[in-house]
Amino acid sequence: MFIGKDMPRIDSLDKVLGRPVFAGDMIMEGMLHATILRSTRPHARILRINTAAALRLAGVVKIITVRDVPGENLFGIIKKDQPCLADGRVYHIGQPILIVVAETERTARQAVSLIAIDYDEITPVLAPSSSPDTAPPIHGESGNLLCLRTLIKGDAERALADSDVVVSNTYRTTWVDHAFLETEAGIGYVDGSGRIVIASSTQNIHYKRREVSRLLAIPEESVQMIQTTTGGGFGGKLDMTVEGYLALAVYHTRRPVLMRFSREESFLSNTKRHPLYIDYTTGARKDGSLTGVKVNIVGDTGAFISYGEVVCLRAAVHATGPYEVPHVHVESRMFYTNNPVSGAMRGFGIPQLAFAHESQMDQIAMRLGMDLLDIRVKNALRKGSLTATSQLLEHSVGLVETIRKVEPHWRAREKESDSRGFGLGCMYYGCGNTGASNPSGCHIRLTGDGRIALHLGACEIGQGSDTVLMQIMLETLGVGEKEVQLVRGDTDTSRDAGSSSASRHTYITGRAVYEASAKTRSYLEESGYYHGRSLRDVCDEASARETAVFEGFFDPPTTPVDPLTCQGVPYATYAFATHMTEVDVDRVTGECRIVKVHAAHDVGKVVNPTLAKGQVYGGVAMGIGFAVMEAFEPGKTESFDGYYIPTSMDMPDIEVYFVEDEEPTGPFGAKGVGEPALIPQAAAIVNAITDATGARPFELPVHVERLKKLIGL
Repeated sequence: MFIGKDMPRIDSLDKVLGRPVFAGDMIMEGMLHATILRSTRPHARILRINTAAALRLAGVVKIITVRDVPGENLFGIIKKDQPCLADGRVYHIGQPILIVVAETERTARQAVSLIAIDYDEITPVLAPSSSPDTAPPIHGESGNLLCLRTLIKGDAERALADSDVVVSNTYRTTWVDHAFLETEAGIGYVDGSGRIVIASSTQNIHYKRREVSRLLAIPEESVQMIQTTTGGGFGGKLDMTVEGYLALAVYHTRRPVLMRFSREESFLSNTKRHPLYIDYTTGARKDGSLTGVKVNIVGDTGAFISYGEVVCLRAAVHATGPYEVPHVHVESRMFYTNNPVSGAMRGFGIPQLAFAHESQMDQIAMRLGMDLLDIRVKNALRKGSLTATSQLLEHSVGLVETIRKVEPHWRAREKESDSRGFGLGCMYYGCGNTGASNPSGCHIRLTGDGRIALHLGACEIGQGSDTVLMQIMLETLGVGEKEVQLVRGDTDTSRDAGSSSASRHTYITGRAVYEASAKTRSYLEESGYYHGRSLRDVCDEASARETAVFEGFFDPPTTPVDPLTCQGVPYATYAFATHMTEVDVDRVTGECRIVKVHAAHDVGKVVNPTLAKGQVYGGVAMGIGFAVMEAFEPGKTESFDGYYIPTSMDMPDIEVYFVEDEEPTGPFGAKGVGEPALIPQAAAIVNAITDATGARPFELPVHVERLKKLIGL
């Protein structure tokens, strides 16, 4: 009735009519404005801070420094290592040093410009390295290696030695900004009961409530976190952005405070996609069967951890791509530097690895004289396959079917000119956290006005999760849309659903919604609702008996990976995809135009076809930027004037195909598509560029200048 149907987004009408108020546009009576003074040095000791001129400026209410932090001055999603405000030392350009609170935003920014800081500069570490000669320790004396994850399956060295063909190359990617349309923003205030309330553009309300609680040294119950309408996230609003600074400003002034980043501040402060350096060796037999893979990955996490450990592990686990390789050796390292903090961004390191492993697959096939599609089918993971972590895949493995979806177009391709090229990219992606507990909860309440209310802590960031989760509830309950309502985005009214990341909400939160809905349905059946009794009567009776709330919870079945070999069951399910891309390379200007994309995705079960296609369209757009445009340069990139992202004029014709190899632990068989939509796209573009020009890129992005040099223009 609702699953597989194009139910309109439940927020679409309001957004079309301009009704939602984004955080940066909020206004409260007596509101103050806050802005941040940030470091202009990549690494330095702070000798003196002179705020006298700023304090004399009319309208300045408070200047907050680290001495004004009542609780713990550290935050972090994985480990608490990142100072809220600098404590005598700065570790990267853009690190917050103090907060200015003033009557107007203009005054606050003017005051920041009047503050003088004397630095004792320290030689910065600007490249990942374990050599103490070139990279003195940034934190303490233990060196700059954040983590090393080694994946060992079989004997890769021996397998490579016995291979008929071996291909070795080095690949490199750079920093990429999330470039969401809405910059980071929020408003804070004290409510009638004295609690601190923060409403912000965010991807995880419950995590940020915990961080504010620690920062202010007050109980979590004294903090309310609300998600405002959010204009994009892509991982960039998972870490703390404005929330801690707003909390401090409200705590000290007891007045409402607004904070919103300019685009320049957003570029300066937001986390970036991790740059990875990848040495990749692949071996194969004459028939195209992969024999062994050896990969060395070096990543730059910047000055603090953020999601560095997660990306390090995910990169290792996914390094072989969606192929069955009997012998694997991967070493994945993540290093501290004084570069921008790298954090979560759509794909968690896998788009970088896809660029490498799909380039390798093409080169192996070319060395053997094999068709590029056939070699992928031959080595594709399928039911009964063992992944690189030796996980047996028993269900929902639709990779071969995604390849078959694009095969007719691959076989029928014709080069209209020497400038045209065609490329393939395949991927797999584990949904949820890696080998760790990854639960989501929700609850359903029968209301006093005779309706069924779904209470969600899942953050809707434009991906359509509110709509999809409502469809799952409606399908399970067998009721109409008028009988239900959604209560969302508020820590006061919801269970912790975890973050909007890792392609997890449709699969994990969706299953929690299904469980809560199934309990609700059982109660409705017992109460006679499906036999003619009114919902209002059932709700009244439930309230009287105090049986009006039904919990839902799901934590995917995984096992921690072995700390020495990364063997184990890191994910309960995987998404699979194949993209075929056609490009046109101008041999005079070096411009690469993306002409056509055929995108096939195994999503388990399509809940909402239009929303799922929308994810693919967005993933293709972001993949185009990753492949041929986007490069953040620390200390140089300040705005969209020098950072190029795809526009509507850069979008190709896109055909989307879905494979429904149902996942038994997912709601109605569904699993995620948010990150898979992006992961294979850059890889397919690079392979198409090689087909068009005969020259293979080994570094992203392949922008005009780089491509011209590559093809000798």
